[in-house]
Amino acid sequence: MEDIDCHRRTFCGGAAAAFAAMPLSMVSTSSGEAAQTPKPVQPISAATFAPIKLVQAGLLNVGYAEAGPPDGPVVILLHGWPYDIHSFVEVAPILAGKGYRVIVPYLRGFGDTRFLSTDTMRNGEPAALAQDAIDLLDALKIDRAILGAFDIGGRTADIVAALSPERVRGLVAVSGYLISSQESNKQPLPPDAEYQWWYQFYFATERGRLGYEKNTHAFNKLIWKLASPQWHFDDATFDRTATSFDNPDHVAIVIHNYRWRLGLAEGEAHYADVERKLASNPAITVPTITMEGDANGAPHPAPEAYRARFTGRYEHRTIRGGIGHNLPQEAPRDFAQAVMDVASR
Repeated sequence: MEDIDCHRRTFCGGAAAAFAAMPLSMVSTSSGEAAQTPKPVQPISAATFAPIKLVQAGLLNVGYAEAGPPDGPVVILLHGWPYDIHSFVEVAPILAGKGYRVIVPYLRGFGDTRFLSTDTMRNGEPAALAQDAIDLLDALKIDRAILGAFDIGGRTADIVAALSPERVRGLVAVSGYLISSQESNKQPLPPDAEYQWWYQFYFATERGRLGYEKNTHAFNKLIWKLASPQWHFDDATFDRTATSFDNPDHVAIVIHNYRWRLGLAEGEAHYADVERKLASNPAITVPTITMEGDANGAPHPAPEAYRARFTGRYEHRTIRGGIGHNLPQEAPRDFAQAVMDVASR
């Protein structure tokens, strides 16, 4: 596959009509208009998932949304921070309408997902989140799935694809290759790059932990604005997601994730072998489409920096039209199309 440059496509009236006719456990209050040329990003409609299902998977009772036929090819969609399953609320019905079984779980520390035991470490290290994804596949008796993800979810999907390729039919990864290690994170970045990671250093302090605990919703709304400076989301869109931050383990998971990256917090010994494998930057061999928005305000690598990490069939797509960090929610049709395209490789 060759690299291509894509323009944003809004959720057109015909697709919206088909969506309304689908027998899915999803509702939407509005649809977009077809766009002939890129336009400023519009507020996303107040769509939602209902009902949320629960399944015991590994250390967690995982809350997840599901759409589409139960015997369809499986797509697992993994959100990031500070987002939730609603990043895929427009993506899921498009895929379901094409016959895919779509599963969108809350990550540990978000929404309805809960730890089974109060004694379990609230661990946010990458290997732990990747194991959560494998445990979910096992709990739902899914042998292989297409993974679509961004941000922390993208790192999780990358790890599963790299270390358990037999479980992955294809990968759609926003910002490409996000696997890293504590050792690599010791290396300083240029000042402008360090500046972009201001919140990581804030979280490294006790003041930062307390500040995030006290101002979680306001903090995350600021991140939305900085990460997607041209996405004009409304309060209802943010508030719909913000309820997922009220999870009792949310602050602990987020803070541990960022402190672990800098070597300021310990992980768990039983993930040490996995982390050693990840430190070698393993190649991803499954069919992959990487994506990036043209207005991503969050720290992210350039596509050319990670191209060599993907050794299977590969393509990169830059989505234009003011698309920021939360690409699946800002450009849902482009993301859904990438999932369908990688499924055909």
